[in-house]
Amino acid sequence: MGESLGELRRLRPDRIILIDYPGFNLRLAKNSHKLNIPITYFILPQLWAWKENRIKYFHQFIDQSLSIFPFEPDWFQSRGVKTEYVGHPFSEITGSETPRDIFYKKHNIKTADRILLLLPGSRQQEIDYHLEVYIDAAREVQKSEQDIKILIGKAPGVSMPDFGGDILVESDDIRSAINYSTAAVTTSGTASLECAVLDTPEVVCYKLSRVSGFLAKRLSKTQYVSMANLISGREIVPELLQNEVKPQNIAKEIKPLINSTNDRRAMLDGFSEVRRTLGLPGVYDRAAGAILKRTTYGKP
Repeated sequence: MGESLGELRRLRPDRIILIDYPGFNLRLAKNSHKLNIPITYFILPQLWAWKENRIKYFHQFIDQSLSIFPFEPDWFQSRGVKTEYVGHPFSEITGSETPRDIFYKKHNIKTADRILLLLPGSRQQEIDYHLEVYIDAAREVQKSEQDIKILIGKAPGVSMPDFGGDILVESDDIRSAINYSTAAVTTSGTASLECAVLDTPEVVCYKLSRVSGFLAKRLSKTQYVSMANLISGREIVPELLQNEVKPQNIAKEIKPLINSTNDRRAMLDGFSEVRRTLGLPGVYDRAAGAILKRTTYGKP
């Protein structure tokens, strides 16, 4: 933090732009306030879900708030923080750069096979709580769906046990894994929205320790944990939380989504609704334009 402040004193920028990472960025906003440099925050902290008291940082230190979720402006503005919605970066996603046949060949998957993707999370604690349950659920699905291949999307920096040669792992091209999968079991987070954007039906899960789960339930202000449901304001994807995260429950929810069923079609219709609310491509241009309108160059 001290090094960052030293750079700000040396450079004297016309504006500070904070992006995501509230733990560090809100402290930086507070500590740099005496420098009298206006501050823009892009990709806002999810105060509507956790730590609402942090809104005080926006009242005291943040000059401009740019939102990527369509429901955020109303939430922030009802608490005295003027907020502009510029759209979501996922509106820029158009699919995978890797052709399907190349991706299938990489994992030795036959053209007629279907992929059930497991996205157990990006943090080691999430992997530890979710992965084995997801695999047990996927193996249960395979009993009745012989052409299903199980593929794990592995985030960087996490470790996983070796589950054997029939379990495939993709660590470099998660977007292609999502794009070419028939359905996914997803831990709540950014990946769940990426599945919605890429039209991959999913079941969203989240499990913590008993104590952490109790605290999360008490502290959370939201009705849903998945971004698709939060954005639409209704349940588009099924959510399994805490004690509900069991192989039999996951298998029951995912089976209708890997076949041509009304459940699958309804979810894909819901995903179309979500994509429409994310805005048109050009999010970064709109954010930059909004920032430029508020910036005065050449201040002494």
